[in-house]
Amino acid sequence: MRGNGATATDVPVEQVREQILQVLMAWGMAQDLAHVTAGLMARTDLLGIDSHGISMLPAYEEKWRAGSLRLEARARIVRDGGASALIDGMGGLGYPVAAQAMHLAVDKALEHGVGAVSVCNSHHFGAAGIYARIAVERGAVGLVASSANGVIMVPTRGAMPMLGTNPIAFGAPAAYNEPFLLDMATTTVAANKVKVYDFLDKPLPPGWAVDGQGGAVTDAAAAMQFIFEHPEGGLTPLGGTGAMSSHKGYGLAMMAQILGGTLSGSAFAARRAPTRRPGEPDDVGHFFLALNPDAFRAAGSFESDMDDMIDAMHDTPPANPGEPVLVAGEPEAAERARRLRQGIPIPATLAQRLRGICERAGTPYLLGAPDFQ
Repeated sequence: MRGNGATATDVPVEQVREQILQVLMAWGMAQDLAHVTAGLMARTDLLGIDSHGISMLPAYEEKWRAGSLRLEARARIVRDGGASALIDGMGGLGYPVAAQAMHLAVDKALEHGVGAVSVCNSHHFGAAGIYARIAVERGAVGLVASSANGVIMVPTRGAMPMLGTNPIAFGAPAAYNEPFLLDMATTTVAANKVKVYDFLDKPLPPGWAVDGQGGAVTDAAAAMQFIFEHPEGGLTPLGGTGAMSSHKGYGLAMMAQILGGTLSGSAFAARRAPTRRPGEPDDVGHFFLALNPDAFRAAGSFESDMDDMIDAMHDTPPANPGEPVLVAGEPEAAERARRLRQGIPIPATLAQRLRGICERAGTPYLLGAPDFQ
């Protein structure tokens, strides 16, 4: 057990993966698609991204029971232009189609030097960085962008939310260092991170969320209401305020919307919301770009130069000797190593909700406290 504002139980990743798998299959997801999804969700938790792993099951259950999430759906390729493709997610959960799309983009990059795949008619796909990792593990540079179903970002100078968190991820392989892996929401913080703070009963840092008058909201439960229930208020663009250059986060969110949504022909949630009928899929769009470094320069030279650049960052004199300079992806790699030893923390509040999901699905609850040696 570990205290983090609320009691948490550390659970081995294998149990977390199996719990997700059992629930998804009980809901009607095909075994092969459920294995892909459970593996990606558990890997997300293993990296310390608690906001996008098993904690997403309550939200998925709500959509599944409402009829807007078609777990039995199988994606299909509807356009294939050599170095590019479009895949229809058929209203299913985003993990299987996103993994398929990133692998297809890498296949195309290995053949053509570059591969670009768009996905339409999808749903939430978890953490964008998981798919950039797929590219990196196959030796490619990967870029991921996505639209979102929720309308929760208040644009700079705005009073009402108009965009989602619209994530962007980028990965580049190195030879001996951890790969560079940037995974970011274009809001100051992801909505699901606010959810985790609510689970843990922790106050939010000022600047993450605002009310209808632009005032800071630091109570996590109140912020959840502004994000998901009230028409006004929501999350700020990256930067927080205009004085802190929130226009940059706003612009990045628009970029992710254009690449993830507009390019694939997926819905713009702010326009679709007033006419959306109950049970209609979210129609989220994703974008996956892969680049083969060997198509641009001598084999292995890109990775060598990546190591040199990362080493230079590590050699930067730290402002605090106890906090060395890191690059994107290294904190997650360290957390992965720790959680492989100690397990994935499941807060008590989340555990209670997961127990309820298991009861309703008719599956056993597998996340009891293990005996770590």
